[in-house]
Amino acid sequence: MIRSLWPLHRTVVRAVERELMGTGMTAGQHAVMDELRRGGPRTVPQLARLLGLDRQPVQRLVNDAMALGLAESAPNPEHRRSRLIQLTSEGEATIRGIQEAEETELRRRLSDLTTGDVTTALRVLRRLGEEFQDLAQDFPPHATDRGDDPR
Repeated sequence: MIRSLWPLHRTVVRAVERELMGTGMTAGQHAVMDELRRGGPRTVPQLARLLGLDRQPVQRLVNDAMALGLAESAPNPEHRRSRLIQLTSEGEATIRGIQEAEETELRRRLSDLTTGDVTTALRVLRRLGEEFQDLAQDFPPHATDRGDDPR
């Protein structure tokens, strides 16, 4: 199962990149925008932790999303120097449209899976994630992480 995850991850990234063609967005920006849509405004360090990436690549992804008019920074009431990143109304509409199209397509393609199948798969993936997170905590981040990978 673990050996299947890396090729699956790369395939998902390629599929997302295909879906994003013509939008000017990357799979990494999609991941940032998805996190902002689901969780609301976040700081760059918070986004980096949630995505399992270093802060610098996430900052680049945020800067690119801001340049496209999809995200903006806002004051952070909890910290003067660490600004919150939030979706613009255009960013919200863009990611919502992309996600609705993705969901429709996946529901059509995966209609043979039962709710139990999905529940079990999520439980196993979450459990694997917990264990690998523990294993990774004592290991420094990979120096070649480019930030365009939405892990």
